[in-house]
Amino acid sequence: MLSVDDAVAMVAGAFRPLPPEQIGLGTALGRVLAEDVAARVSQPPVAVSAMDGYALATGGATGGATGGHGARTATFRVVGEAMAGKGFAGTLGRGEAVRIATGAPIPAGADAIVIQEEAQRDGDRITALTTIQPGRWIRAAGLDFAAGQVLLSAGRTLTARDIGLLAAMNVPWLRVRRKPRVAVLATGDELVMPGESPAPDQIVAANSVAIAACVAVFGGDTIDLGIAADTPEALAERMAGSRGSDLMVTIGGASVGDRDLIARMLGAEGLALGFHKVAMRPGKPLIFGTLGDLPVLGLPGNPVSAGVTALLFLKPAVDAMLGRTEAEPATTARLGRDLDANDNRQDYLRATLSRGPDGDFLATPFDRQDSAMLSGFAAADCLVVRPPGAAAAGAGDRVPVLLFPPGLAGF
Repeated sequence: MLSVDDAVAMVAGAFRPLPPEQIGLGTALGRVLAEDVAARVSQPPVAVSAMDGYALATGGATGGATGGHGARTATFRVVGEAMAGKGFAGTLGRGEAVRIATGAPIPAGADAIVIQEEAQRDGDRITALTTIQPGRWIRAAGLDFAAGQVLLSAGRTLTARDIGLLAAMNVPWLRVRRKPRVAVLATGDELVMPGESPAPDQIVAANSVAIAACVAVFGGDTIDLGIAADTPEALAERMAGSRGSDLMVTIGGASVGDRDLIARMLGAEGLALGFHKVAMRPGKPLIFGTLGDLPVLGLPGNPVSAGVTALLFLKPAVDAMLGRTEAEPATTARLGRDLDANDNRQDYLRATLSRGPDGDFLATPFDRQDSAMLSGFAAADCLVVRPPGAAAAGAGDRVPVLLFPPGLAGF
């Protein structure tokens, strides 16, 4: 049976970045850059004051006699003011000063700032109550960034902070990767849509809604193919709606039951099978292959299995199509309870995260790990990863954990 690492590599390796498209800055949150972005302006464009106070032309003088605060003093004549958006038009001569606001341009001739808390004003004269330090409280032109400087690289998923930076860079348009179109097909006679009244032998179809939400979180758009009954004709009809998608995801029917038709139906349609079954729990009955030019990912029908495999396999597929470059950080935590030795399948245990007495993360797997228990999956903060053949572990032992990405995380 294929290992998780090998299966993930096979899925991710089957995709290439999608073509770029141009969008406005206002719609860029969460999109993935298709090219590097350089600043179109310098920030700040000129030297500006970092504080409210007085801009001084010291001519190299740093103070006079010791003042009442125990610091050396110097006196300057105030000849004007400089405000943000309206600088001082003249040139300061030695011994002159202007009242200056935070963000205002430094006047020509000025070489220092004294903040207002360290200055005493009397009419048109101010006395510096501290030793003057040339250059202090002055933000040099380009201190933050310079025009032409690349600040954001291709493959980055844009955050709210990035949007602010791009605005300051004077970048109104961006080239981003087109969102992957993921067709999602649920299968099973037992399924009804949320809001309908299920018969005694039916259940509400939660998986397709959850997987569509995962697609959105990962950065794609969903094409909802609905629910296919357990007949080849119904499956074929629904699958026809996947035309134009970049990936088709089926949910259920991937196991070996008499009515688990997905593998047989896909095979009859000419699926080039990459793998069927992965050495993991939950999620062993997993299918990946290509149907013509269309990649197909067949997720298990149990809701937790579908959710875990979406995180492990669907996300890397979407990442590859987006050209996303951020690496998932390796994370560990201390166990909150004892665990038995593991068998030959990689386990993903739903667990809560908390802080231990020493401030370290503590991951406590739930006692019941049933793959049908969606409430437990929703309550989990992370997945504790147990490699095949892992020895028994005790409370306090350090173990690898898989955190849910933003949008799926609750911790």
